[in-house]
Amino acid sequence: MPAPRRDQALLPRPTRVSLRSGHFTFDATTALHATPGAEAAADLLRDLLRPATGLPLPPSPSGTVTLAVDAGLRGLGREGYGLTVSPHSVLLRAAHPTGLLRGVQTLRQLLPEEALVPVTGGRPGPTTERGREGGRQGGQGRVRARPDRWDLPCTEITDVPHRSWRGLMIDVARHFHPVDTLRRHVDLLALHKLNVLHLHLTDDQGWRMPVAAYPRLTTVGAHRAGRDDGGPPGAPGTSRGGTLPHTGAYTRADLTGLVDYAARRGVTVVPEMEMPGHVRAALAAYPHLGNDPDRVLDVWTRWGVCDTVLGVHDAVLDFVRAVLDEVMDVFPSPYVHLGGDECPTTEWQHSATARARIAAEGLSGPADLHGWLLERAGAHLREHGRHPVAWAETGSVLPPGFTAMSWRATAHAAEALARGHDVVLTHHRTTYLDYAQDEEPGGPPVQPGPVVDLRTVHRGDPDPRTSAPGAGRVLGTQAQLWTEFAPTAADLDRLAYPRLCALADRAWSGPTPWPDFARRLTAHTRRLDALGVRRHPTPAAPSEAAAARTAPSP
Repeated sequence: MPAPRRDQALLPRPTRVSLRSGHFTFDATTALHATPGAEAAADLLRDLLRPATGLPLPPSPSGTVTLAVDAGLRGLGREGYGLTVSPHSVLLRAAHPTGLLRGVQTLRQLLPEEALVPVTGGRPGPTTERGREGGRQGGQGRVRARPDRWDLPCTEITDVPHRSWRGLMIDVARHFHPVDTLRRHVDLLALHKLNVLHLHLTDDQGWRMPVAAYPRLTTVGAHRAGRDDGGPPGAPGTSRGGTLPHTGAYTRADLTGLVDYAARRGVTVVPEMEMPGHVRAALAAYPHLGNDPDRVLDVWTRWGVCDTVLGVHDAVLDFVRAVLDEVMDVFPSPYVHLGGDECPTTEWQHSATARARIAAEGLSGPADLHGWLLERAGAHLREHGRHPVAWAETGSVLPPGFTAMSWRATAHAAEALARGHDVVLTHHRTTYLDYAQDEEPGGPPVQPGPVVDLRTVHRGDPDPRTSAPGAGRVLGTQAQLWTEFAPTAADLDRLAYPRLCALADRAWSGPTPWPDFARRLTAHTRRLDALGVRRHPTPAAPSEAAAARTAPSP
């Protein structure tokens, strides 16, 4: 079976592709011409290609590769682009500079996969406790001969995303992952035209972001002790049935550097600071923020939902504002995630302070304190021009003005839309990548739950619909990598890929036929392998004939 042309194996699939004969050649004479507003995209293309190809790609007004911002291309929106490759020139156009960044990734995929990887002296493959590892067929930083010429197939592409929010959440609270690992995932997100890295920075098991006014959040809250009865033998982070000590926190420079690195690739880093529940690490550092100020707590050494939650006295409101001020200072994202789910109310039921707050605010009972506290945190964000986001356990409990991440049931997304919430689709049965991806016995430990295989992620969920006046919008979707069972960089790779490819395809392209996606993925795995991605095995692609019968015309 002949391999498809590279412009027939793009992932995600472009909106429209017109194949042309011939090819354009990048060589030592190739120069880049960037019109005003396109300089950042030209710099990114140069920075990404030069380590692999050795080509200088200098700027020149007569360059044969032109990157242009044209505000008149209104139909392309913020992220769309048009790409024309002819034998003698390449023209990449967009209405907004961000669209050019998406087109740069298409140019990379149109080149041979060797053009994705530095020849030598580049970033090495990811590091695990077992040492440096490359990919299945090579890896970053490998030594190889470097061609003098690199061919692009002649083609014409018009491409506009289906959804505006296309992301991946990485939980760095349960297991800390260094900033170099996160940068590598930013590169992979950008390659797949995903535009959000959602960082779950705090939880019962660890607090990873420094807050100047509360230094113990990281000097105490970032360190988890071992215990003798923390989990089943063989599970990640356990030894002979007990959990292992674990530690890690970012510096402010780590996080601001990550934000800048991601922004240059068109990826927004959305921070998440959990509240009012999932705060055991914060309460271990500052017990007075809880409902029993005399209690001494540890950073939680178990998985699951802890029943310790924030108190509702004025010191807690001061704490929340101080944390969010620091978050907004570090992360320019228009969205800030407040967690908001799995918040037991038992402590509030037994707290005299909580009962006084209920009376003073005219609330009906302890359960209302959840929304009351979230509403105040959200109001503080909105006062500074930011949008609060929270996990939605139902479609009807978040305060007005919140963006809802609907994860428990598909019906909740429609309910949230009807109440006016914007929604990001995060249903656990189609986007949670910590679940098993096949039914093969004897594999690595995974989160107990349903199998979420590649085809399930590709199929996704039907778009929720509502006819309610003032309904919210579906912003998009994202995958979730909870890390109870992902302590290493290799684990993140194995859980994310290739399933994240399926989510990227659906989020950018909309629903695509399975045979068409599987055929493109088979070719795309060569890119993943070149990049050293330690992926889960992919199913065999359908025959070309079967793919042709089911694929829509370009």
